[in-house]
Amino acid sequence: MINFEFIGTYIAAFLTLAIYSFLYKDNPFYKLAEHIFAGISAGYYVGLVWHSIIKQQLLNPLLQYHQYLLIIPGVLGLLMFTRFIPKISWISRISLAFVIGNTAGITLIQQLHGIVLPQIRCTFLDITQISELVMVVGVVSTLIYFYFSKEHKGVLGFTANLGIWFIMVAFGASFGYTVMARVSLLIGRAQFLMIDWLGLLK
Repeated sequence: MINFEFIGTYIAAFLTLAIYSFLYKDNPFYKLAEHIFAGISAGYYVGLVWHSIIKQQLLNPLLQYHQYLLIIPGVLGLLMFTRFIPKISWISRISLAFVIGNTAGITLIQQLHGIVLPQIRCTFLDITQISELVMVVGVVSTLIYFYFSKEHKGVLGFTANLGIWFIMVAFGASFGYTVMARVSLLIGRAQFLMIDWLGLLK
């Protein structure tokens, strides 16, 4: 019988090494792995959209439960494809305008109630410890840095410069977290190659 697990391990090892070969230089093996990854990702998301959105949220409710109002979003979705026809490509702007406006309105309310207001409340709720005081100073000085209606001089300039330091610390922490996440992925791939593929470690 064909050992599909054995074949899958060797294919995964080859693709892993092909991707890491880009560290040396751009080469055909890297391009092959890149194209395979892009193609599989595109195919997966097309299937995901078809089954989880078009079928479950449009076709099934429309055909089985006769929810005819769904014809409107279905038509708007079809109008998106007029982008491929130059003479009538302007029609797709109707769908794009609806999507952008609807998304902007919903996202604005979600961000305001889910992130902005809770963070403001938590920031100024209880300033009794040094860490909480530092957080408040960081928030206020960072906001002042982005206040461009008045020239940054004197106390305003000092506070804005302090905000730059807080911004740099935040960027550094974010970058460090990103690097740690990538290193963990590298460790995972190295363990796969050494344990699952080569069997060097048990």
